[in-house]
Amino acid sequence: MTKQLAPTCGSSEHTLHRRAFLGGTLGLAGGMAGLDALGSPLLASEVQRRHKRVILLWMAGGLSQFESWDPKPGRRTGGPFQAIQTSVPGYHMSELMPRMASRVHKTAVIRSFSSPNTGHTGASVFSLMSGDRRDTGNIRTPSLGCLLGRELSQPNSTMPDHVSFWNATWPYSGGDKQLDFALFLGSRFEPINIASKLAPDGIRLPASLTDADHRAREELREQLAARFQANRTSEATVASHRGSYQRVRGIMDNASLFDISREPQQVRDRYGHSLFGQQALVARRLVEAGVPFVRLTDGWWDSHGENFEIHASKVPTLDQVMSALLEDLEQRGLMDDTLVITFAEMGRTPQINAQRGRDHWGSCWSVTLTGCGIRPGVIHGSTNADGTGVATDRVTAAEFFATIFRALGIDHQKEYAAPDGRPIRLTPYNTEPVSAVLA
Repeated sequence: MTKQLAPTCGSSEHTLHRRAFLGGTLGLAGGMAGLDALGSPLLASEVQRRHKRVILLWMAGGLSQFESWDPKPGRRTGGPFQAIQTSVPGYHMSELMPRMASRVHKTAVIRSFSSPNTGHTGASVFSLMSGDRRDTGNIRTPSLGCLLGRELSQPNSTMPDHVSFWNATWPYSGGDKQLDFALFLGSRFEPINIASKLAPDGIRLPASLTDADHRAREELREQLAARFQANRTSEATVASHRGSYQRVRGIMDNASLFDISREPQQVRDRYGHSLFGQQALVARRLVEAGVPFVRLTDGWWDSHGENFEIHASKVPTLDQVMSALLEDLEQRGLMDDTLVITFAEMGRTPQINAQRGRDHWGSCWSVTLTGCGIRPGVIHGSTNADGTGVATDRVTAAEFFATIFRALGIDHQKEYAAPDGRPIRLTPYNTEPVSAVLA
């Protein structure tokens, strides 16, 4: 079942606003005059595609769909919280999310997401983050953030293509916080992980080193790299190494992007003063500057015990941060070319256990999409009365990823060549996007 407030006209005028026109034209057309450059339909299309950006809100541990997007009040599985009417007629959300309830007519909610993934550990999460694909021999598919960083990157950019924020320690895989892996795409598209803070370490020069000194050292490194490359046949490896240093310089030149004190106080107050909220404000600053993919990881949602207390504490923060981010992007003219996703490695069980908690659940849960290429106000799919199974319009991880790619103007059946020459598609063969949520 798909509900929607209103369709969009699908006009291309809605996909290229002033900010995209200026940023895309200057970034891609080089010395060509902007108006002349956009006279070419092919280049105009490329300008639009290259300006698109993604922010992923990752609810680490597994946000409960019952206490957020798909409440079941009064049912044996429902828990103590009520459901409230939203800005989409007939659709109700948890009372813990009043801000998003008032603006969900600008978001698409998929309540029928289903995945065999029900674990936190590296292999399980990696499977989900690559669209629940099975490995082909010893070849793995790069994860979503790395693929989108690659597809939306600008070739000559010195900014990072993939930034990942954390506000909690990942308790599995020996504390390893990285869930995204670029693999054969190359190191350029691996994430810059920023844990429990707002900026990466070492992006400002120490007081003892002047900018001129730093640039002189960079010139020396370039000379040594050129000498090294002259005796090597693997140009791609050397280029990747060189590119890493260039992007370090790019981050240092743009260190102010991580400084939210430059934002008006009222904007900072809107996001709130949680670390998650502050990181979300930095994410907005990064995508506005041209970073193609930013993940915001909020944890820890793994509520095996005291599920209701945990969600009563955390969901209002999610509600504030998500609504503030979407409003900010919209007010700054960025929403048409920025896709905001909420996602996690699983949902929570309908059954409430002896510790008043909800356990791991993959059969049916909720995800959302807002912004670029998405039809606003769509409530797609449904679960049965107790939330124990999908009632209508099941959506798999592969279909969800295909929808993300299509919304961004990326061919979801595009093939990469693996190191051994085998073709690797962005999504499995015969996968189709969820057309109901696409503009």
